[in-house]
Amino acid sequence: MPSAAPSSSAPRPVAVELVALTKRYAQGQPAVDSIDLRIASGSYCCLLGPSGCGKSTTLRMIAGHETVSSGDVLLEDRNITDLPAAARGTAMMFQSFALFPHLSALDNVAFSLKMKGMARAERHAKAQDLLERVAMGHLAQRKPGELSGGQQQRVALARALITQPKVLLLDEPLSALDPFLRVQMRAELRRWQKELGLTFIHVTHSQEEAMALADTMVVMNQGLIEQVGPPHEVYNKPATEFIARFMGGHNVLDTPAGKIAVRNDHMRIATAGEGLAATVTDVEYQGTYVLLGLDTANGSGRTGVSLMLPEAAFADRPYTLGEDVRLSWAAQHAHALAA
Repeated sequence: MPSAAPSSSAPRPVAVELVALTKRYAQGQPAVDSIDLRIASGSYCCLLGPSGCGKSTTLRMIAGHETVSSGDVLLEDRNITDLPAAARGTAMMFQSFALFPHLSALDNVAFSLKMKGMARAERHAKAQDLLERVAMGHLAQRKPGELSGGQQQRVALARALITQPKVLLLDEPLSALDPFLRVQMRAELRRWQKELGLTFIHVTHSQEEAMALADTMVVMNQGLIEQVGPPHEVYNKPATEFIARFMGGHNVLDTPAGKIAVRNDHMRIATAGEGLAATVTDVEYQGTYVLLGLDTANGSGRTGVSLMLPEAAFADRPYTLGEDVRLSWAAQHAHALAA
């Protein structure tokens, strides 16, 4: 069973456990196909994969917004599979933020406490405290339309936290933001998670986002979990060809011993007569490095590969389209892939 507990002398307790969790719709293969997963308490877990892989469906089943076809969802060893969303001890932060446009930030955050019958002064005091914690206290009376995307996200986070959840679920919360703000809010999400000590489960299709945020990455494909581990492990030791290609930055090559993955920054242009024959097909300047696209005979056909050269190295020896070169890599940089 994949485990999200980090490797240490004293493993952290498990916050969320999925046991043979399955979601079937009327036709076709299951959207989520009998997955097992353990997510450590207080960790930041990212569910990552292409569109349609089952990551959002998994998150919604944990939240109680999607019924489970079979299997179980456990929160701190309590089976919550059939509980309504409000009784689970989780809170959801949606991609659209889903703020009430006619309410102030303060009333948006306090809304769930109002539904529970809490007195106005008490719920406003709690909401104001949370808005202060996410640096939004001075904008408490503004409505969502008067706030930037990043400010709206902070309000949505405060609204989710006011229910004092044990686990916060985030459904692609950064995808609606512009690239600069997305990087800024990534840092804030990570800081808030550490300060609050909560378990965060975050769905994203962005490899960069998952690597920046996660203690544990869970890579999904076609309703199954392909690999679980810390970001550096998943990136440097992809378990399958799918993982190597999806994570990017790897070349997949056929060898007599089977398929291998070699990072493009570990590929080298060999001296004449050595290595794999290749032809330069693309040259892209990327600032600190130049990315070469190459075409090579590999296995039974032609294969496109890429090679990353430091900017200074390319300046010393530029390569041109159509130029024939030879490629090499150190044995320790070749990672065998599962068949």
